[in-house]
Parts: sequence; C-alpha cells; structure tokens
Amino acid sequence: MTNELFSEDSAEIYQPLAARMRPDSVDGFVGQQHLLSPGKSIREAIEKQQPHSMILWGSPGVGKTTLARIIAQACDCHFESLSAVLAGVKEIRATIEQAKYQQANSARKTILFIDEVHRFNKAQQDAFLPHIEDGTVLFIGATTENPSFELNNALLSRARVYLLKPLTEADLVSVIDHALADRERGLGELGISLNDTQRQMLALAGDGDARRTLNYLEVLSDMAELENGRRVVADAHISQVVEESYRRFDKSGDSFYEQISALHKAVRGSSPDAALYWLARMLDGGCDPIYLARRLTRIASEDIGLADPRALQVTLDCCETYTRLGSPEGDLALAQAAVYMASAPKSNAVYEAFAMARNAVSTHGSLEVPLHLRNATTSLGRELGYGEEYRYAHDEDNAFAAGENYLPEPIKDEQYYFPRESGLESRIKEKLAQFRKLNEESKNKRY
Repeated sequence: MTNELFSEDSAEIYQPLAARMRPDSVDGFVGQQHLLSPGKSIREAIEKQQPHSMILWGSPGVGKTTLARIIAQACDCHFESLSAVLAGVKEIRATIEQAKYQQANSARKTILFIDEVHRFNKAQQDAFLPHIEDGTVLFIGATTENPSFELNNALLSRARVYLLKPLTEADLVSVIDHALADRERGLGELGISLNDTQRQMLALAGDGDARRTLNYLEVLSDMAELENGRRVVADAHISQVVEESYRRFDKSGDSFYEQISALHKAVRGSSPDAALYWLARMLDGGCDPIYLARRLTRIASEDIGLADPRALQVTLDCCETYTRLGSPEGDLALAQAAVYMASAPKSNAVYEAFAMARNAVSTHGSLEVPLHLRNATTSLGRELGYGEEYRYAHDEDNAFAAGENYLPEPIKDEQYYFPRESGLESRIKEKLAQFRKLNEESKNKRY
C-alpha cells in the first residue's frame, strides 16, 4: 500500500518520514542531554541568545543538522547550509554574499552550516576564517570524523567542539512512538500498531541512528496489513527490512580505530570474552579479516612476547588458515587466536627492550663495533686486531663466555631487556640473572 498521508497533488513535495519528524525546538529534541539539559553549554547559548561557532562531531543520525537548525531558529539567525560534498567556490561565495546582505540590511546574524565539513580541503577551510573573524557568519560544522585529525587548527581554534553521542535504544523507542502517534507529520493517521518487542527490534536495528530508524519505520508502514481495524506489522516484516543493516563501522574512520583499539586492549587485559566481542563486531562491520590477523600477530609480539612464544605461531597459523578457508569458515581461526592470546601470560618486556635499544641507537649515534667482535676476513683486518680475544661461546661452560662484552665500549653496561615474572619469561629471567652473576664474578676475578 502507499502512504495515505500524501495525495497525488502533493506528491511533488513529498518528504521522507525522517525529514518530516525533524524537531524544531530543544524540547522536542531526543538525546544529547549532556549538551541540552538545563545549565548545559548549548542549552545555555540558546536561552541567552548567544550562539557561537561550533563543530558538531558525531555518528550519522544523532541530530547534527537538526541541532544547527534549532539553534538558528531559536536565536533568530538567518540559516545558510552547504554540503562539503556538493559545494564549490561559486556556492561558497554566494553564501557569504547572502550573509553580508543579511548583516547590512536586517542586522541578523547568519549561521553558516557546513555538513561533512571534514571533506573540505585545507584551502577551503581556511577560506571561511576571515568571515568568522569579522563576524559575517557564525560557523557550525558537522562531521562524523575526529576534528583533531580532519580539520585545520586555525578553524578548530575559532570553534568549540561538541561530541554528539549515538542515541540509546530508549531514545529510539521514543522517536518511534512519536512518529507513530503524530497525525500531522508522522504516521498517526495510518493507525499502525507495533508491540513492545517490535519497537525494541526496530530500535536495536537503528543502532543509535534516528534517521535510519525512521527510514525503517516508513518502509514498514507500507508493509503493514489491516487487521481488526488496525494496521499490524509482522515480525517477519521487520526482519526483512533490517536484514541488510550493519552496525556502525567505518573502514577509515573513528569507529574503525576505536574498535581495533578495544580489541587490542581486551587481549592485553586477558579478557577472552571482550576480545571475541570486538572481533565479532569488526567482522560484522566488514573489516578485512586479513587485517585483523595482522593485528593479532602484532599483539602476540607486543603484549605476550617470550612469556608464551607459541602465541606468535598461533597467530601466523590463524592467518594461513584464513587465507586457505576464507569466510565464514576461517573466522573461527581468528577467534581461536584471539582467545588463546587473551588467555596467555602477558609480557611487554621485548617490546620495551626494543624501544630502549632503538633509543640508544638514536642517542649514541654510530658507535664502533668492538675489535674482538669483528670478523678477520682479510689480512688487513687481522693486522688491525679484528677478532682477537674473541671467545667462542660453545667452547665455554654452559655455552656462556662469562665476562665477554658484546656492546660498543661506551655503552657496554647498558641493559634493555628486563624479563617479567610471567610464563616462560620467568625462566628466562632466572637464566639471565645467573649469566649476570657469572659476568660479575668474572669481572671481580680480573681485578
């Protein structure tokens, strides 16, 4: 069935449900109470009629555009909107000229809203700075990307950054209920009935995104069937509508880096359950499984190391298995590796030792290789004493040449590797402690 709210005469001005249900006041805005509750920053700016330039940072469907429009309306500002995807120099100039006209003829402030502002290049971002500085426009940018990485420092210094959070399931249920009840803008005239479980299913599928949730609801309104005077939606309809949905995941954006960070920290923190959850989240979102296998391999060296050297082989086997099997069969190999490493003893001693060694190289420069460690492959080398006094470790007791030095002379006493009391590394620690004791005894004998 077609949506009966709109006649053929009004077909040309049809708007999606998500657009029609856009709130026009703070009181009708759902979510973001950390910014809009009484006494909070944006609420205060609206109530005092003192809007300011800002960056609204958040995932899709959390209300960035809506909030910008509410601020403009509540503060009686002229509103100009541009999309960084579509706007060029011509559109930008025309918008600035319109703002100047408003400033000269009506004394109204202009709010210039830039959607997806992170898509503007540095020069385009810089082009707005003088107009922000001289008060021609109040700038509100919306972005799904971390402003610290995507926006110029000059622009950031002139605007406050606000983080908008994904809507909760309770928020989205409220959005659904409002749309079902509203007879003027929503679906109230259709008398659609959703039970509590169905509303929760829809809210869960919305994944924090009000726009997506309302889009699903609008599709379901066309699928509803008349039953006892009410239009009823079947569970199968909801499953059909949302089956292609994906959880928030951007292969090059913040969600990606946040989730891989969570996976890494879950393994490091010895939480196999959390490691499995974040692994499943990333696979579900479309992350390249080979990338995940590479990251797990890195974690094996960084956070487990010699506490359990088998972890590195497990991750390499996992990568090979996935390469051979593909998905979904190979996904289990990734899960096995993640659980093994989360459960393994932990040590970052090798990671830290390597960092210290690299720092020593950077600090001390190109120190000479001690003569006794050089190979005397030529007669000149032998004349210069290459290899003299070198002691072949296999000829010594326990294959250890007590007192022998293998570092350049200026740093001969430096130590980088400090094994932990964890797994196999505790045994390595005991062995190296014994070697250091033998070195000390050898040194004392010489003196």
